[in-house]
Amino acid sequence: MELTEKSRKWFIATLLLGTFTMSISQSSLSTAYPTFMRYFNLPASTIAWLTTGFMLIMSVVMPLSPWLMKNFKFKPLYLALLVNFVIGTLIIIWAPNFLVMMVGRLMEGFSVGVLFPSYQSIILEITSPEHRGSVMGTVGLVMGSALAVGPIISGVLLQFFPWEAIFAFFLIVLTIVFLLALKTVVSPLKIESTRFDFISVFMSLGIIGLLYFINEISHMTLTSYWNWGILIVSLILLVLFVRRQLKMPQPLLRLDILSITNFDLGVALTSLSYMSLITVTIVMPLYYQQVLGLTPLWSGLSLVPAAAVLSWLNRRSGRLADRIGFKPVIMIGFGLFIIGWAGLLLFSSFNSIWIAIICSIIIESGNAFAMMPATTLGANSLTNDLIPHGSSIIATIRQIMGSTAIVIATVVLGDKNFNGVFLTFLILEIIAIILVFKIKDTKKNPVYA
Repeated sequence: MELTEKSRKWFIATLLLGTFTMSISQSSLSTAYPTFMRYFNLPASTIAWLTTGFMLIMSVVMPLSPWLMKNFKFKPLYLALLVNFVIGTLIIIWAPNFLVMMVGRLMEGFSVGVLFPSYQSIILEITSPEHRGSVMGTVGLVMGSALAVGPIISGVLLQFFPWEAIFAFFLIVLTIVFLLALKTVVSPLKIESTRFDFISVFMSLGIIGLLYFINEISHMTLTSYWNWGILIVSLILLVLFVRRQLKMPQPLLRLDILSITNFDLGVALTSLSYMSLITVTIVMPLYYQQVLGLTPLWSGLSLVPAAAVLSWLNRRSGRLADRIGFKPVIMIGFGLFIIGWAGLLLFSSFNSIWIAIICSIIIESGNAFAMMPATTLGANSLTNDLIPHGSSIIATIRQIMGSTAIVIATVVLGDKNFNGVFLTFLILEIIAIILVFKIKDTKKNPVYA
């Protein structure tokens, strides 16, 4: 359906506000772990499942997004996801024990997992290719900023209120989003009823097993037979899932689009960019506290400058991509990643908070120039009917690589080996910039059936 410019802007704004709030929930709880540990009298390894479980359920439902978008009108789907998230949040607030709290947390993760690829697909669908750079810059602002400001918001709220205030914040904002969505959200895609493939969904559970294994690596030994068994079963399921998708006439997920080289490179670059972003938002608060001796509140507030610059740059990098092309912008982004990680490595011996903040700003600025331009350039390699599948693949792989980055950072960090983390991600982004030379700059959607 045709949208006026005003209604399109309201539609996108409502989508982004809901997504921003849900995105905050992904990263905001790390600051509250000590509070939860005292409240429920549980160890950190158990409390960490509030984030781990959330990410696992997110990852396994992401491949369902294309099927849901094809079989359900977007407006009722979006409203249902908001309601499900709100119910999950209410369960968390009133939870009598940790197990009930986990149920609510998994409900939140389900909504976010379906919404992440869906809202990107919708925005790409209603935006012409020549304007996708600036619009997806705004999308990048939402994703990157939410990840960065989540720990900040929770740190400030916990300074003055009990932990329930974090979830009350989600509740209030998403209630407003629901009311806005009733007026502003529409269903722009045509509905086409297709069979739901339960076998593919079962096989996709291998994603959960793989992510579980990745998250457990830092605690494992060679005799952790249960975890090794989970890895083997998960890999078998994923191999079967891929084979089934490639053979089915109407697959749950069009994995055949991974044969498009430019799309492949877009997936790889957006994942490598996200790995640096999620690592810097997790490692730097630890650096501020363990090396520089800051309190949790001030370590959270020290993330504000980088988050603010990231937010400011995202739309500007998108508009720049529309003007000069995506490839030069992506090159700038990975160049900034290299400068930022190299700065942290070379100047960490100064133990200066200002150097740390400046380097964090440079790294997060790199994300503004790299992640969403790479995502958009990859999507531009697809026809509109394939964009939901492309968005789902990008979101799923990005989530897996984000979890992998956290594990890599945790294992390398060990007992305050921050220089090891800085060097590892410096090398990773040097490898990434080689891929930038191979990606092709295009704004045209090719014909691909």
